[in-house]
Amino acid sequence: MAFRKICGLDDLWEGEMKAFEIDGDDVLLVYPEGGEVVSVQPYCPHQEVLLGEGDFDGKVLVCRAHQWQFDPVSGKGINPDDCQLKRYRTKIENDDVYVDSEDEY
Repeated sequence: MAFRKICGLDDLWEGEMKAFEIDGDDVLLVYPEGGEVVSVQPYCPHQEVLLGEGDFDGKVLVCRAHQWQFDPVSGKGINPDDCQLKRYRTKIENDDVYVDSEDEY
């Protein structure tokens, strides 16, 4: 596992999402309301539209193109429910967010 620092917690507020690129890897950090920061693939599995251009209401991530909906915590599709986002291991240390974009789960 190769965790890399993505940002500080001050760069991402609860209820927000933000796309980042580090060393050629793109990730989408999502901070669900009442939850912990998670990292998912940055594009919709439907037609690879960037999810960071969509909406996030603090609980549900919505793709702007065709309104596909996802639970960012589990990565599971809500509508449709037969899809899945890749999730990456994420940890917080000293108020910094680290992601291992090579370790999907």
